[in-house]
Amino acid sequence: MSIPLSYIARNLWARRLTTALTAGGLALVVFVFAAVLMLDEGLRNTLVTTGEYDNVVLIRRSAETEVQSGVDRTQANIAASHAAIGLGADGQPMLSKETLVLISLNKRGSDKPSNIIIRGVGARALTLRPQVKLTAGRMFRPGASEIVAGASIARRFSGAGIGETLRFGQREWTVVGLFDAGNSGFDSEIWGDADQLMQAFRRNVYSSVVLRLADSGRFDGFKKDIEGDQRLTLEAKREQTFYSDQSRALSTFISILGLTLSVIFSIGAMIGATITMYASVANRVGEIGTLRALGFQRRNILAAFLTEAMLLAVVGGVVGLAFASLMQFLSFSTTNFQSFSELAFGFKLNAAIIVKTLLFSLVMGMVGGFLPALRAARMQIVDALRAA
Repeated sequence: MSIPLSYIARNLWARRLTTALTAGGLALVVFVFAAVLMLDEGLRNTLVTTGEYDNVVLIRRSAETEVQSGVDRTQANIAASHAAIGLGADGQPMLSKETLVLISLNKRGSDKPSNIIIRGVGARALTLRPQVKLTAGRMFRPGASEIVAGASIARRFSGAGIGETLRFGQREWTVVGLFDAGNSGFDSEIWGDADQLMQAFRRNVYSSVVLRLADSGRFDGFKKDIEGDQRLTLEAKREQTFYSDQSRALSTFISILGLTLSVIFSIGAMIGATITMYASVANRVGEIGTLRALGFQRRNILAAFLTEAMLLAVVGGVVGLAFASLMQFLSFSTTNFQSFSELAFGFKLNAAIIVKTLLFSLVMGMVGGFLPALRAARMQIVDALRAA
């Protein structure tokens, strides 16, 4: 015979102030735990959606980022002639030879500089990245000192708004358009004509070649051909995989920091829950004795107090998760450790994070309530009734 759940819940309601204070402490820990998971998920989502599954990125072998890579014109032309590359309506290969440089810009309203990616792209860049849409102005003209800026860059950095000018590479560049990249990493970039940017920065090699295969299923064969060609020193990756790899260092840092904070805070919260439950046991000695006299076994008392602690944890977990969900309306920017450039991303909540967060809160409740529940279960009937 088990103690009814409604009876356990009424005990929490009878001590509303204590329940609220303890649940509040648990909610704070859950908020931090969920926010870290959401931040990590937002980072992964931003970089994964940056790439298209059907696109392939060619970079120099052993280079982890485009900043470190170099693809000379001869190698780019050899790769561009591969039969597996899809053709556009005009019969030309679906590819973009791109160059990438970092410049320093000041944020609006301050003199604080940050590294920004300037990406030189080919004429088919927008076709290869359908998530990138012009939202204002027009696309830059090939051969001109014109650029288009991502929505995040235009909003946060001086000189990056439409009609404004930026000076880099010993030239004045006019911002003629703004684009939205659907909250992907491209929102944190500025695009211009690849050949013009290479001239301005005195570069004679591309950073990467982005292409689309005629049939996505031919990727393995294409990768084998490119990486096995003795004339090339290139590596082929699916674009989604390439950008996902860019999040490794930053994601690891966020995870370690979040885990450390969560462990420290959760220890405090579990201690608080334990103290609350010990106080509850001390105040309910007579009640425990009465329950035992009515025929409830030790295991029933243990289960009842454990359930009470876990209900308390669930309340805190739901409250903390509700506040954490509001973080989805905020955006966050930091330096990507692998590209050394500014990257803007947001918090993202999904079903997996909700499940992990609630399980985390239940574990805190179980650990915090076990010893008090064990003490309550070990009380002798006579001693409990006499103490009452």
